[in-house]
Amino acid sequence: MIDDDDTAPAGRQIDSVENAFNIIESIQELERCGVTELADHLDIPKSTAHIHLQTLRNLGYVVKEGEKYQLGLRFLELGGEVRHNRSIFQVARSEVDDLAGSTGEVGTIGYEENGQRVLVYRTEPFEGVSDNAPTGEFTEMHWTAVGKALLSQRTDDEVRDIIERFGLPRATENTITDVDELLTEVDEIRSRGYSVEDEERVKGVKSIAVPISDDANRAGNSAISITGPKHRFDEERIESELLPALRNAANVIELQYKHY
Repeated sequence: MIDDDDTAPAGRQIDSVENAFNIIESIQELERCGVTELADHLDIPKSTAHIHLQTLRNLGYVVKEGEKYQLGLRFLELGGEVRHNRSIFQVARSEVDDLAGSTGEVGTIGYEENGQRVLVYRTEPFEGVSDNAPTGEFTEMHWTAVGKALLSQRTDDEVRDIIERFGLPRATENTITDVDELLTEVDEIRSRGYSVEDEERVKGVKSIAVPISDDANRAGNSAISITGPKHRFDEERIESELLPALRNAANVIELQYKHY
């Protein structure tokens, strides 16, 4: 019995499963869509789109309002369970909440999965401002402080492999799009222990992040950050307040892992 995907012949996959997830991701992209709109989006027959939508609706993963279909909250149940089972979420959540409360800025927990940054948790104080990224969002690693902190935990060869898979697409005029420039910055992050995102994904938004390290690597490749308006993240405040608070939170999280 094959239970390890590494033993499966290269290139083998089930087309119907791939098609189903293409449908799901297209509904997410379109937000709400009718049968014709979905069929046109994927360039498939209307009958095929309708069958997929009805099947997903019967399973509870798609809901229909009027003539439009959208993803159902059943996905929230699955995602919530996945997140709940990640030790980084269990250990770091309260510390990131405290970090956001003490600094007045948005706190996040990020994780690397399959070469991309996943936003595992986000907490926003009353006056916090960020790019409003939703929990569970996947993004390019080089766009964010969390992503660059995660890259710093990889070797240069591993970073190159990620770049080869996803490229270095530009989000703003400040986004790093050169391989050598990114590798140089990642090496600097390894040396100083933290990363900075300076309007590299969203104009006006700045962020700093530190990786989480534990001896047993139960945290996986994870990092925490604080994010806010650029004008509130001047160098003096970063050095005197934000970075010490971020490092203290990371240290507490790393200590907690020893007893988790």
